[in-house]
Amino acid sequence: MEENKMGIMGIKRLLLTMSFPIMISMLVQALYNIVDSMFIARVSEDALAAVSLCYPIQMIMVAVACGTGVGVNALLSRYLGQRRQKEANKVAIHGLFTAICNWLVFAVIGLFFSNAFLHLFSDDAQIVDMGINYMQICTIFSFGVFVQITYERIMQSTGNTIYNMIIQGVGALVNIILDPIFIFGMFGLPAMGVAGAAIATVVGQIIAMILGIIITQKKVQEIQLHICDFHIDTMILRSMYRIGIPAILMQSIMSFMTVMMNMILVSFSETAVSVFSIYYKLQQFVFMAVLGMNNALIPILSYNYGAGKRERIKETIHFALLVACVIMVIGTFIFQLFPTQLLYLFDAKENMLTIGIPALRIISLSFLFAGISMVLCSTFQALGSPNHSLLITLLRQMVLLLPLAYLFSSTFGLNMCWWAFLITETLCALLSLFFLKTIHNKVLCSSLTEHG
Repeated sequence: MEENKMGIMGIKRLLLTMSFPIMISMLVQALYNIVDSMFIARVSEDALAAVSLCYPIQMIMVAVACGTGVGVNALLSRYLGQRRQKEANKVAIHGLFTAICNWLVFAVIGLFFSNAFLHLFSDDAQIVDMGINYMQICTIFSFGVFVQITYERIMQSTGNTIYNMIIQGVGALVNIILDPIFIFGMFGLPAMGVAGAAIATVVGQIIAMILGIIITQKKVQEIQLHICDFHIDTMILRSMYRIGIPAILMQSIMSFMTVMMNMILVSFSETAVSVFSIYYKLQQFVFMAVLGMNNALIPILSYNYGAGKRERIKETIHFALLVACVIMVIGTFIFQLFPTQLLYLFDAKENMLTIGIPALRIISLSFLFAGISMVLCSTFQALGSPNHSLLITLLRQMVLLLPLAYLFSSTFGLNMCWWAFLITETLCALLSLFFLKTIHNKVLCSSLTEHG
């Protein structure tokens, strides 16, 4: 069988050609998040509040889907690198099985627990009612996002990332187009407000899912999906989730960090909370580019790890770090030079500008260090050391960041709160580099010698 391009193509060309389509699709996804918020904000402040309260649940859904996908991606790529076709096919089928199981869990949560969840944060009947409508639609019909992401990871594991760009791009664009139609009522449709935003979201996800199924069946020859032969293999599930659970926790932590940061910031003002929400959406344009590259990085490293190609692994890591640093430096310059213009995208008034301009400038100083940690966390996952990734992510999002943010804000005021990001990211980048050296000595040298 002819070897996959991940084992033979030049590393720089391979990483860039695989990363670029994913970066574009994820940047389109980031654009959708901003546009979606801009539309909802024009309905009412209560509508924006309702959707914002539901956002952590959406983040957790994506975290579960993507984290499971990381396990599928890494294991599938490793088997392909080892020329174990039968096992690779079984991993792909089990990925789809877990996608359906995850959807059912969140559908139950949305159907029966939306009211209780929203009442944790608000007693405003209008906000709660809108939030329940939004959350139930997004969870009950979430099969689209779970299956879509699984098919994307199957494609990534075989090096076919151009199709990810098509799938995510089409889904996000459908979402953006349908948002104003459903939210405000166009072409004879009634104005559905927040419920319309949720419907636009799930329609975009379902269309992306259908595209993923069609493209995988027609274009991805490396994997054959024979659903009729499926039976549960607990060994495969354990192997998938040994990598996947730390990845799920890593991405879920962001949801909890956002909630805790809001609790710190609300003691100053609701505007401070809004500024942090705006920052998070804006930084996605920068961070999504690195995350897109990481989605290509994992299968490349996993494939070559399975094939025992040490030099290709080292070259891939070094080049990925270089690309991430360049992206983050560009993002830092944009946030330093144009914070006012970025905030004006959200109709910022004087009070928001007073808080937001220093916030964007201070936090963006941490981007370079964040990029290093992000690349190395993906490296640890691909090389079978997911606990290192989990530890770094816990430190970045919870263990270091939140206590520092609380200490600085309560002692020195709001502006000092933002410096917690720079200190946290710097320390975590240094620790990630230390872990890389440890893994190089203990994992790469010993494991790849055994492969040889």
